[in-house]
Amino acid sequence: MIRSLHGVVESTGLHHLVLNVQGVGYLVYMNILRHGYEVGDQLHLHTYLAVRETALDLYGFPTDEELRFFELLMTVPKIGPKSALQILGQADLAILTEAIEAKDATLLHKLSGIGKKTAENIVQFLHDKLETVRVSGGVARTTGEVGDRSHSDAIDALITLGYPPADARAAVRAIATHVDTKDLVKQALRHLSSA
Repeated sequence: MIRSLHGVVESTGLHHLVLNVQGVGYLVYMNILRHGYEVGDQLHLHTYLAVRETALDLYGFPTDEELRFFELLMTVPKIGPKSALQILGQADLAILTEAIEAKDATLLHKLSGIGKKTAENIVQFLHDKLETVRVSGGVARTTGEVGDRSHSDAIDALITLGYPPADARAAVRAIATHVDTKDLVKQALRHLSSA
């Protein structure tokens, strides 16, 4: 089992990179856009080797916490390595943790864009298993991202106004203050118009 790699980014694709480790290039599936890796970057990756009949696929993560959450997501029925990686690309660990702890699939769906049924399965199956994953010595929380109903309502309002769901989520998440829904929508609209 390959559990970690340290090397230089040789090339990048949409969902993978090639990491050169002492002259050997490893193709590693990752959330490239989220982490912004570029050719020439030195990386230390925590890895998971998915063994299938026809392939050995390597998945990489910058932190051990992300790797453990990835493995935890794969315990949910109908979520394999590719789906787990996609979920981690849509929702950061703080959002996943908060939604699972609160048993709030709607919050996870709205703030991350993960499908409603998948969000329900994640919350249902992982609620009792969450203790196995800790972020930086404790559960990660990001002020203003989750746990505040006004954020969820503001996202709904922006979508109703015609903004794409991903843009609406990003604009609301960029505002780190706890304000009521009306003020949050105003701030998010300013953010969207300046983007």
